[in-house]
Amino acid sequence: MINRRANAVWKGTGKEGTGVLSTQSTVLENTQYSFNTRFADGKGTNPEELIAAAHAGCFAMQLSFLLNEAGFTADELDVSATITLDPSQGAITKSALVLKGKVAGISAEQFDEIAHAAKEKCPVSKVLNAEKSLEVELLA
Repeated sequence: MINRRANAVWKGTGKEGTGVLSTQSTVLENTQYSFNTRFADGKGTNPEELIAAAHAGCFAMQLSFLLNEAGFTADELDVSATITLDPSQGAITKSALVLKGKVAGISAEQFDEIAHAAKEKCPVSKVLNAEKSLEVELLA
């Protein structure tokens, strides 16, 4: 088992209050978050942004492992993830991955197939109970 820990401290009401997030690795250490950073454009982070980063990072690493298993090594995998939060449902409804990759010797069809397998096998994909999409582009 591997355990990773993060901590949130919130003070005040949901709309006027503020909070800080910290992670075990200290990459985030008392990083500010608030209503405005979540639902507007305030300075700081928010849970959905962190989920997007987790999904992009997990997917890129999973894809790298699957490419290696197939005999390929990525020169570069550039992945963005966009999380959609529907406030009316109080739910994350989608995580849209966009992948641009450089992998020598692989066909576009192989790359697409392996990328879609990685989307399904990525542990963060598995934990998200939302629609997940993936756009794939193999760069020359």
